[in-house]
Amino acid sequence: MAQEKVYPVYLIAGFLDSGKTSFINGILSDGFAMEDRTMLLCCEEGEVEYDPQLLRNVTVVTVDDPEELTPEFLDAQRRKCRASQIIVEYNGMWQIQDFYVNSMPQNWVLYQIIAAAEGPTFEMYTKNMASLMMEKLRNADMILINRCTDGLCAALRQKNLRLVNRRAEIYLEKEDGSSENYMDGTVSAFDLEQPEIRISDEDYGLWYVEIMDSPQMYEGKTVVYRAIMCKPPKYGPYFTPGRFAMVCCAEDMSFLALACTGYDVSKIPERAWVEVTGQVRVERWDPYEGDGPVIHVTGIRACQKPEEEVVQM
Repeated sequence: MAQEKVYPVYLIAGFLDSGKTSFINGILSDGFAMEDRTMLLCCEEGEVEYDPQLLRNVTVVTVDDPEELTPEFLDAQRRKCRASQIIVEYNGMWQIQDFYVNSMPQNWVLYQIIAAAEGPTFEMYTKNMASLMMEKLRNADMILINRCTDGLCAALRQKNLRLVNRRAEIYLEKEDGSSENYMDGTVSAFDLEQPEIRISDEDYGLWYVEIMDSPQMYEGKTVVYRAIMCKPPKYGPYFTPGRFAMVCCAEDMSFLALACTGYDVSKIPERAWVEVTGQVRVERWDPYEGDGPVIHVTGIRACQKPEEEVVQM
């Protein structure tokens, strides 16, 4: 039996004036719908309009009432315009979970959720409509905050949105049209104010990338994590517990490990699962080819291996 065709869905959510339509005009102008017929489901009418020159291969379907969003209605609309992909400009006052849990046809696949927000009104919405705002931020794969001044960029980093959503890419768009990556080496996905920063198994890959990219944020911090013991003889007093990670496929496996020192591991078997506790210092280690995070270990104990041994990157 032939496998049923699936249709990718790109959901852009945010309140009025958050820049959703401008973002959609931008991706359409980059050729997003040049080859594939696209259905653009509009659930909110803002001040900015779609550029008609970009809609040659795009059919706009307008919905004003969330009750209209049934799998049957959406499937019929997609068939009518023969679309092979769907963009959704979602109403900021509606819960996005209702859409991808109850409204989408079974053969629609949610590829990406993008949350858009306006910098000057961000604080107001987080205070007055906290549940609606947080739902969008927590579920997003990408967060775009528009119309930011330098002062707003600094204030938003102080809020540390990475604690709300650790996996999302976050961009701050300036008033002049330029943009900044929220992760500028001063913002962590983890609460660095805790006396011990415990790294969950599912967050190991994210933490590894962060501490390798910005080790100075962890200087003097105590971390606790689970890893596989590794004791390469060539590293002398250093040992390197870590986790295997799969970047895209089983053939693309890497061992993500940090330098550790200051603890007798002679009686700990190679490849045993251990919980490591130690203080991070930024030091030179030759395999790093420069300065990097070195864990000065204060404790190691045997532990159970995680349910998912391989880290998904």
